Amino acid sequence: MREKIEKILKIWHKHYANEENQYSEFEPSDIEYFVGCLLYNHFAFSKAVPTMKTIDLSYDFLSTCGDVEYEEVKSVVEEIKFETELEAVDFLLEYIEEARRLYTPVELYLLDRLLKHVTLLKERYMNDVEAQSVDFQRLRFH
Repeated sequence: MREKIEKILKIWHKHYANEENQYSEFEPSDIEYFVGCLLYNHFAFSKAVPTMKTIDLSYDFLSTCGDVEYEEVKSVVEEIKFETELEAVDFLLEYIEEARRLYTPVELYLLDRLLKHVTLLKERYMNDVEAQSVDFQRLRFH
């Protein structure tokens, strides 16, 4: 799986190395975040909160990531499969943790947000709990 992730990251880091492909608010850590979102959406976690079954990808990223590159990345993501959803959650958490080590705290906003969400998702799997809603004031799932 590591090779597949490295291939995906290489595709988009190469694409965005050209400043003409970058959008106005682009940060290199956006790439790892959006790959994490693609993985999250691909795994289609059954214990995800109903309103968070998928994570929206930003228009800025989608409109600049390259059509050819997107299709190539999408095909690689579709090859990533696990026996259980818990294995997929663990894989995604490991991916996020590795990605976080590449950046400074200032650059981690999106990755930290994804980490929090996936960590709470893992808790639901570990405790066999179905989430019904999100308490945005406390950032907890009920």
